[in-house]
Amino acid sequence: MYLIEALPTVIGTAAIAPALLMLWLVIAAEERPGPPAQVWTAFLLGAASISLLGLARAPFAKMVAAPDDPWAALAMHSVFGVALPEEAVKVIAIVLVSSAKRRTFANPMDTVVYGAAVGLGFAAYENLAYLVQHAEMWRSLAALRSVLTVPFHGALGIIAGAYLTIARAGTALGANRHHRDWARLSSRLLIFAGPLALHSAFDFPLLTLQRMPDLDPSLRMWLGAGSLLIGFSSIAFAIRLVRRVARHHAPRTDIARERLSQLRRMWALLLAGGGVGFLGLAFVLTSIHHWLINPERNLTLALIPIGFVSILLGLALLIVTIAIYVLGRNRVRTSGEGFSSAHGGG
Repeated sequence: MYLIEALPTVIGTAAIAPALLMLWLVIAAEERPGPPAQVWTAFLLGAASISLLGLARAPFAKMVAAPDDPWAALAMHSVFGVALPEEAVKVIAIVLVSSAKRRTFANPMDTVVYGAAVGLGFAAYENLAYLVQHAEMWRSLAALRSVLTVPFHGALGIIAGAYLTIARAGTALGANRHHRDWARLSSRLLIFAGPLALHSAFDFPLLTLQRMPDLDPSLRMWLGAGSLLIGFSSIAFAIRLVRRVARHHAPRTDIARERLSQLRRMWALLLAGGGVGFLGLAFVLTSIHHWLINPERNLTLALIPIGFVSILLGLALLIVTIAIYVLGRNRVRTSGEGFSSAHGGG
């Protein structure tokens, strides 16, 4: 039993795997997946942005504590204590990553992918913290969060990224041609306002259920159903936005479809390599922690080399896949240009 509890790979897999799976699904919708370094940077920035929540919440501390009415206090907390700080740090991370190497003719789907990566990085770190904090019930918690909470955070990142790319592209992605200025302004407002409204509406019923246990059972059922409806509707809306942006860049030739298939396989290996490396690192760190707390138990110390092997395998897979990705992308691009020239010359 102690051996199972000492294996962080189990909890780590449950915490990280849903986020990586969701990220893969978004990447698979793109014809030309963006640079791996920027996607991983976005994922890590999303996870690191949690450390800034204290600063983001500080200006609203008095506002959250002010209302005497319990319902108003819950509403203020859901907006200014949870949704606004979390979405603010995520939007900042998305803007930073998408603006780092912005090109005039960059694929608009790149920003959507960066938004998903930031949201899912945030969700992965939060998920890991929840599962470690509640280790006694991590199985049920992991199942619940992987079905709703992790995709929900990813969906909010997608929505922010999609509206950011729509605001930059203007009429190219379906903005109203007769009200171009208003379309650009509304898209820019929705970059932050959309995720903020959905996150607040999702959290308010959950906070009410948590802090008001004596509510009527039928009201509790309606609150829970409302939160689920908002969560899954947000995910469905994010999927719709992904399709809307991706539709303008769908592969229309055989060689483009072949290139997309190759890039998807490369990205699958890339995400697998990153996941294996993370899990190996978690294994080593937790094993060392157990050994420091219980010096008389040498089993975890003996298992540390397994963790190092996992890290090395993950890093090797990551490096090799990046090389294959770059070389394969250039080869497919070159052959595609040659094919187009030959076809046009005939």
